[in-house]
Amino acid sequence: MSFASSQRHQRARGNVTASMLVWALLLAGVLFYVESALGPPTGRSVAGWLGLGVTVLFGLDLGWRRRGAAIFVAPLVSWFVAWPLLWIAAIVRNGVLRGFVHGLFLITVGWLVIGTIEFVVLGLGVWTARFVRRRFSHEPTTVIVGPDGVER
Repeated sequence: MSFASSQRHQRARGNVTASMLVWALLLAGVLFYVESALGPPTGRSVAGWLGLGVTVLFGLDLGWRRRGAAIFVAPLVSWFVAWPLLWIAAIVRNGVLRGFVHGLFLITVGWLVIGTIEFVVLGLGVWTARFVRRRFSHEPTTVIVGPDGVER
């Protein structure tokens, strides 16, 4: 069995980098809007629901593509994208000095809470999509590759 044929069966089903970056940018915008308090309270509530919806949709996408392991990296990518915006939002909301301290707290301690919520919501989306796909799919769940490299 050649190296190329063995690698063909181990590849993941699609790259999620682009969708993860789009999700992280949308979530960073939502977090900036909510933290900066630039809009009315009802707008911030709608933005929070929008962020939750985008996260659920991204989790469903990961589950459908069988890329559930990406939920371990996604909160970190989201943090990298959102931390400068959250710091700026805290400064806009609270002033420079107080906003700097508040932003530092938000991007360290607060992000543990935000990242945990992201992880849980993404995991629920992945689990739901995998369950639906398994329930209604007619493809075999196990692929057996014989010693000659032929699928059986």
